[in-house]
Amino acid sequence: MRILIVEDAADVAEAVAIRLGKTGMACDLADSCAVAEDFLAVQRYDAIVLDINLPDRNGTELLHDMRMRGDRTPVLMLTALFSVDDRVSALDLGADDYLVKPFDQRELEARLRALVRREAEQKSDAVTLGPLAFSPAALSATLNGAPLDLTRREATLLGLLLRSQGAVLSKQRLYDGLFAFDDADVGLNAIELYIARLRKKLSASSIGIETQRGIGYRIFAYE
Repeated sequence: MRILIVEDAADVAEAVAIRLGKTGMACDLADSCAVAEDFLAVQRYDAIVLDINLPDRNGTELLHDMRMRGDRTPVLMLTALFSVDDRVSALDLGADDYLVKPFDQRELEARLRALVRREAEQKSDAVTLGPLAFSPAALSATLNGAPLDLTRREATLLGLLLRSQGAVLSKQRLYDGLFAFDDADVGLNAIELYIARLRKKLSASSIGIETQRGIGYRIFAYE
């Protein structure tokens, strides 16, 4: 899961990114609307955390521009404002949710996951494929009822594959879901390493990961 955090308070943005990073979310940080627009021009996000008060423009203006061009990425607004009118205005402009500062990091994480699940029309937090069950919230999986030993990035990769089961995901799409722009020193071939690790851990089961050369990867259950 890849998140864009648009927040000019560096300490708040970094704290959020660290917290979300520990749960398997790759985070990019933008301290202004202009920087956020640059990111949005080249990257697709699962959700956006958007502060209202930004140095160059109001966050609601960025939200308005996104919705006007048909960008339906889930947006959670952050605001220090307590006016009901301000909150209603943000929701009317197309915000999906909001949190008032100061906020509990756990609540932000839970709300983001709920937004992404809602966007994917997932009614349950659990994603299953044959004997494999994956919990995005806990970033954990079981295979035939037994816990599967996964690192954070292995679990994140498994979640990406399972949320698109039946479809082929490109190496670039998987890379974008695992690594933020700050991880530029990590090459695209790192995906092959993580795929190999997942295959090894799933090798004794009916779950396989197919490579379609030049296209990408697909997770499936043997008949």
